[in-house]
Amino acid sequence: MKIIRTLVPLFAALAASHVHATDGYFAHGYGIKSKGMGGVGIALPQDALAAATNPAGMGLIGDRIDFGATLFQPRRESEISGSMNPDINRTYDANDSKNFVIPEFGYNRVISPDVTLGVSVYANGGMNTDYKEPIPLLGSSRPGVDLAQLFIAPTATWKVTPNHTLGIALNLAYQRFQAKGLQKFDNQNFTAYPGHVTNNGHDYSRGIGVHVGWIGQITDTVTLGATYRSKTHMSRFSKYKGLFAEGGDFDIPATYGLGIAVKATPALTLAADVQRIEYSDVDSVGRLSLSNLGAGNALGSANGPGFGWRDVDVVKLGASYQWNSQLTVRAGYNHSSQPVRSGETLFNVLAPGVVKDHVTFGATWVLPNKSELSFAYYHAFEEKVSGKNSIPDNFGGGEADLKMRQNALGIAYGWNL
Repeated sequence: MKIIRTLVPLFAALAASHVHATDGYFAHGYGIKSKGMGGVGIALPQDALAAATNPAGMGLIGDRIDFGATLFQPRRESEISGSMNPDINRTYDANDSKNFVIPEFGYNRVISPDVTLGVSVYANGGMNTDYKEPIPLLGSSRPGVDLAQLFIAPTATWKVTPNHTLGIALNLAYQRFQAKGLQKFDNQNFTAYPGHVTNNGHDYSRGIGVHVGWIGQITDTVTLGATYRSKTHMSRFSKYKGLFAEGGDFDIPATYGLGIAVKATPALTLAADVQRIEYSDVDSVGRLSLSNLGAGNALGSANGPGFGWRDVDVVKLGASYQWNSQLTVRAGYNHSSQPVRSGETLFNVLAPGVVKDHVTFGATWVLPNKSELSFAYYHAFEEKVSGKNSIPDNFGGGEADLKMRQNALGIAYGWNL
């Protein structure tokens, strides 16, 4: 346990740095092996990051430790067109910060034939931009936001029968946020709390949620899984209580899903997950933005606007092939619905989480000492959301278009204890 007391704080500090994700601002998968298979994992645990996807998976991986990191490279930009002020009609580059490292860590211990205890440490992000020049519609300095979410998930599992495992994890959640370049909205005409909208440095919030799951071995070749993670109620961002609804409230949405894994041949495993992320249930994320900004609906107020995000439905497909006793190769595909409405693109120049389709590849090599070295690459294809009546006339009219693509390469080292 000494290694846990040492590594968890270290990875917590690293994961709180700038991080990104792809299904909205949730990661497309957790653990390098999962990331190489399109993010599947509800019915196919492969390492000690399993609790991030389905806590029950920790009951099937044995005594194990894993740690790794992903180099993430998003590319995002926005374009203003059709404004009555022709000087602002151009493309704005949001990539002044463009290379990020996302760490991960997991540990699991079998306590008895039916019980395991472990912990997974992982991160979300994705609402991150760092523009190279001011956007006059928003403010007088370079705009951007930085949201990072860290989860430390202590997990327990119980094998209720030889073929059915239940798991429960506490999600100890930690958030960091910063906004800049939004001076246009930092006055009594737009916010309930002037001085608490922009350029106040980083602020922090904390909360606790619950994550439960089940995995069942239905036949010798078919495994099913189900998981639910509750909405996590977070403490408020006091420095930005004039930006987020309800005085700085920014909860983490609930998510749930189903998964299947099929052993098609002794060497080939196929898996699929379906997932829903309830962004619309978090007011600061789901409420309409500028279209909801008016009398009684100021930024930061109880009825204040958000980013106008829809709920997201995700389909993940993956394949794993054991080439020989040392090498396993993986591939996958991940598709999510579009969270950003075309009429809500102006505020979302700050958070253009618009990519929908990802292809992934990965492999694991078993080393002579029986430890494992894994890697994963994934690419999110460029996606564009064109604004439709997205800039109100009192802001000069016109449209804000969003564009984003992503690449990432991850590596992990793990072993059975």
